[in-house]
Amino acid sequence: MLAVASALGGLLVLPGGARAQQQASPGTASSSGGSLSQDDIARMLPSTDMGANAARNADPHLAPVNDSPATPFDAAPIPHNPLAPDAQAIGAKTCVACHSLENVQASHSLHVASFRAGAANTGPQAACESCHGPGSEHAKNPTAPGSIIAFTHGSATTPQTQQEVCLGCHAGGARQHWIGSVHQERGLSCSDCHNPMARLSPEGVLAKPSINEVCATCHKDIMAKFNRRSHMPLPEGQMSCVDCHNPHGTLTRPLLKTDTVNETCYTCHAEKRGPFLFEHAPVRESCLNCHDPHGSNQQTLLVAPLPMLCQQCHTMTRHPNDLQVPTNLGNGSTPDERLMGRACLTCHTNIHGSNNPSGSRFHK
Repeated sequence: MLAVASALGGLLVLPGGARAQQQASPGTASSSGGSLSQDDIARMLPSTDMGANAARNADPHLAPVNDSPATPFDAAPIPHNPLAPDAQAIGAKTCVACHSLENVQASHSLHVASFRAGAANTGPQAACESCHGPGSEHAKNPTAPGSIIAFTHGSATTPQTQQEVCLGCHAGGARQHWIGSVHQERGLSCSDCHNPMARLSPEGVLAKPSINEVCATCHKDIMAKFNRRSHMPLPEGQMSCVDCHNPHGTLTRPLLKTDTVNETCYTCHAEKRGPFLFEHAPVRESCLNCHDPHGSNQQTLLVAPLPMLCQQCHTMTRHPNDLQVPTNLGNGSTPDERLMGRACLTCHTNIHGSNNPSGSRFHK
């Protein structure tokens, strides 16, 4: 046993040359206390939306920034208030003298804590004026509209000014298509969905506890569809609106995260992607021809019951030579065998496409 232990001990001890080579290799802990250098930390940190990178610097519409993993909080600019162009920064202590309640609510928030941590180079205007702009005019006349950048409905500050404040740090990334998006064109501002002054959600500084509740404040008609018989598992908490949509803007009008409706559906329903030997034209064109992605009172999110859905295209051709109506159902006055079971899908099972050599009618 002593011989075996000695042999194992010899394997675990590195030779002196190998140990020295390991210490000298880049990216490993230094020999003094095992601490990492600043270069090591910068290399390991992921890039963020706040920071600059090669893509941001290459965009002529964005201000160039240094190639660091993230913009330091002490570099947060003091936004310009067009309604108070001569205002000067007065410091957060002056703001707290009146806004003590807001100070208590926001002290634990990520934004305020970060700005205070970077106050060494930003100066006394850290935290409050990093978002609300210089406050000298507001301190002189607090009731004057527009004397400070306000993020509330009905304030004199325009949504464009509010957006510019947030995009001063959060430009690029998921928000690169915000300008020109349907939400931006409708006059929404960031504070309509987010509240950085309070912790109301687990993440994303949302104005409500969840993403779905935020979307439901405006899209009540869409949320009502999730109460129908067949629906996406959004009420059950298995997905959210942002699984398919990017509310900050995309290249599509419905704010899809992909280029087309079908590409969005294929992210989960990959078996419907194809390519197939025999394609079904309406399926290839758009999934919305047959399905309502939010909810339906028909089976499998169909926009109409079978076989009425099929007969929107296939009427008076081949064997469906008569229009099927509710009286042809099994409990109707003139039941038709083609409506029994799964209607058309009883025979045309592979309706999304077929790779069978005999599947031109989607039977196989």
